[in-house]
Amino acid sequence: MSLVEDPSHETVTAFMQLTDVLDCLIPRGGPSLIAAMREHARVPYVLDGDGNCHVYVDDSAKLDQAVAIVKNAKTSRPGVCNAAETVLVHEAVAATFLPALALAIPDVELRADERARVFLPDANLASDDDFAREFLDLILAVKVVSGLDEAIGHVTTYGTGHSEAILTEDPSHADAWIRRVDAAAVLVNASTRFIDGGELGLGGEVGISTQKLHARGPMGLRELTCLKWVVRGEGQIR
Repeated sequence: MSLVEDPSHETVTAFMQLTDVLDCLIPRGGPSLIAAMREHARVPYVLDGDGNCHVYVDDSAKLDQAVAIVKNAKTSRPGVCNAAETVLVHEAVAATFLPALALAIPDVELRADERARVFLPDANLASDDDFAREFLDLILAVKVVSGLDEAIGHVTTYGTGHSEAILTEDPSHADAWIRRVDAAAVLVNASTRFIDGGELGLGGEVGISTQKLHARGPMGLRELTCLKWVVRGEGQIR
């Protein structure tokens, strides 16, 4: 193992172009590092990308369970990539769920759309930028939606392909979420915080890939290996 002690941008850029030395790069950093990789890298890379993760509370969700899951997803470690950044709430349960959620997470700043602020009068008004951000802090964006289709549409617009959860007791809605949401990980009735190499039995996690080539989702050592074919012959020809 070697340690590069010069962390300058020039050194990082030079690293990205060492095709004769390096086989793969896995950048761990913010949006500026990811942008630099896309612009300058010649070495193949796996992006450990942003985690703008959502939890959708469906109209059939068990609301006490949903409050506990959203609380865990937001507050257990708000500064990590699998923390929830936006909660989407079906309009049929918003009046019950949102006040209960606010009571459960008093230390979290809520930024809500106009429909959600009817039930969260102390929340700040959310902007488009809030729905697009990975806060990595005790801040949660909140939106009331008309149903499953609008929730999936929101995730499609603002999600980063990391981890997306639905809380529902409707099997058809769960199946639709799994099938239609394009993300490295989709969850049903579970916290986004479960999307982690150690939690999923991969051992020490190298990162969570939000791209589709070569690895996607939590990456352990197996996900970063390639095959080496060995042929033992006895004079065979083709």
